[in-house]
Amino acid sequence: MESIDTGVKAAAPPGTSPGPGSVANPARWVILAVTLSAIFMQMLDTTITMVALPSLQSDLGSTFAEIQLVVAVYSLAFACVLVTGGRLGDIYGRRKIFLIGMLGFTLASALCGAAPSSTFLIASRVLQGMCSGLMFPQVLSIIQVTFSAKERPKALAMYGASVGLGTVLGPVLGGWLIQLNIMDTDWRAIFYVNLPVGLIALLLGLAKIPESSGGGARRLDVTGAVILSAGLFSLILPLVIGREHDWPGWSLVLLVLSPLVLAEFFVYENKLSKLADRSPLVPSGLFKERSFTVGLVISVVFFAGIPSFFMVFFMSLQIGFGYTPISAGLVSLGFAALIAVGSARSAAVVKRLGTKTLAVGTGLLLVGMSGVIGTLHWAGSDLHGYQLIPSLMIAGLGGGFFLAPCTGIILAGIRSREAGSASGMLATVQQVGIAIGIAVAGILFYGLLGSNADGASRTALPELRSDLAAAGLSEAQQAQVTAGFQTCFHDKMNQKDLTATPASCAAIEKQMANAPVPAETKAKVQAAVLGKAVPEARKSNFGDSFEQVVFWQIGCFGLSCLLVLALPKIRPEDVQDVPGGA
Repeated sequence: MESIDTGVKAAAPPGTSPGPGSVANPARWVILAVTLSAIFMQMLDTTITMVALPSLQSDLGSTFAEIQLVVAVYSLAFACVLVTGGRLGDIYGRRKIFLIGMLGFTLASALCGAAPSSTFLIASRVLQGMCSGLMFPQVLSIIQVTFSAKERPKALAMYGASVGLGTVLGPVLGGWLIQLNIMDTDWRAIFYVNLPVGLIALLLGLAKIPESSGGGARRLDVTGAVILSAGLFSLILPLVIGREHDWPGWSLVLLVLSPLVLAEFFVYENKLSKLADRSPLVPSGLFKERSFTVGLVISVVFFAGIPSFFMVFFMSLQIGFGYTPISAGLVSLGFAALIAVGSARSAAVVKRLGTKTLAVGTGLLLVGMSGVIGTLHWAGSDLHGYQLIPSLMIAGLGGGFFLAPCTGIILAGIRSREAGSASGMLATVQQVGIAIGIAVAGILFYGLLGSNADGASRTALPELRSDLAAAGLSEAQQAQVTAGFQTCFHDKMNQKDLTATPASCAAIEKQMANAPVPAETKAKVQAAVLGKAVPEARKSNFGDSFEQVVFWQIGCFGLSCLLVLALPKIRPEDVQDVPGGA
């Protein structure tokens, strides 16, 4: 297959010719470093917040729906702007739009770090995601302009590595920054870290990146962009905050309307494709290609799995099992390391297996997720993070085999002139998949925490009764304390904000304080309830709920594996020139 022609027309700097890669740009590796720093930051900010959610929730007094939005709205805003951002680069110049996006992303990161409330943080994350959507589509085109055909594969390999590593290293870096607590910034450091990188990239980008533009597209499809954004927000917003507000009528109306609005987008784009003087965001001819349509579905389903898994993973380890952000991040390091290994080795596997490489990747993820379920079931409330590492490493290897070549395999059958639109749409649905996965996993997880609460509290009763008897309480007093403990735990796990103290818990604390028993007995009772029974019940509850939510990821990766079989078979050599990565 011939190399992808992105239609790039570079404004030639002095001493070079205007074709992509016609003359080696002496600053090409600096340009690559600048653009890849943008990619790395964008992918990092997709997952770096996950390890900070407990700290963020505690500091800002956020509800769970609000902290879900902190994660999900970034991916959603990113997705809504991606295709439009690519078209803006075609029309107004890739360098210009890239630098505008970088400036906006850096400023938005500063606003996120300084956020005084959850609402302010969510709004800043929307801005950050929109600016990411402006930057991301320009990077591949800038690489095409800057590098010769001989050097381009190496540059694209580094691009794929930046995408993968930025995604999986987010929790590790986030945990480390929170642990360092530089200048008492706590979770805010995960956003402030973008500032020096963004400013340096801006200065080097202004000095080194040449301007380029795309041929053909001279008019922006504003109507299509508005319809697409409305459809995506109508789908994601109710999923994220509907549970928090007991599924009000407006949320159900939006869920019903969202597929209709998205269908209208495709109808509108089809009409626009038939007009010679118009430039649709997505040419309708793409959807006639089986590899593209199946690839879109695979991308939504697959990307609903990994980020949603790590959101529940970090919430469980930190809130349920008392891990610090850095220790929770270190548990995930095995996944990150093996995803890097899998990405590096995926090219060799693709040469032998072609499309089947994606099936191997999803298969390994299924094995790894099954191992996580088995470990959680076997260990129960005695779980130690290191016990999950072998399963996470298997899953990470599978993730590398899928993530690195998936775009190239899916786009291998697409005609060169449509590859830019196809890759933009593919990146869009990947971000949509992330947002949907986080929303659905959040609904499942917090629903399970409530339904599993009574069973979890019962596991702590035998030892609690023994401790209360040892403290000198009568059987009647023991029954009163254990009943109060169960009521309190049930109420706490079924409320919308897990950090709040339910009225039943406050009443029990007051009752214990006023009980006519010696202070020494009160201290022993408090130690038995708060020091042992509550942590034991919490571990059991989070462990059981985490185990059950992982079946959602099993479903995502299993369906992805089946859908891979529906992709048209391609020769391994057909994907060699197509950029990989998510």
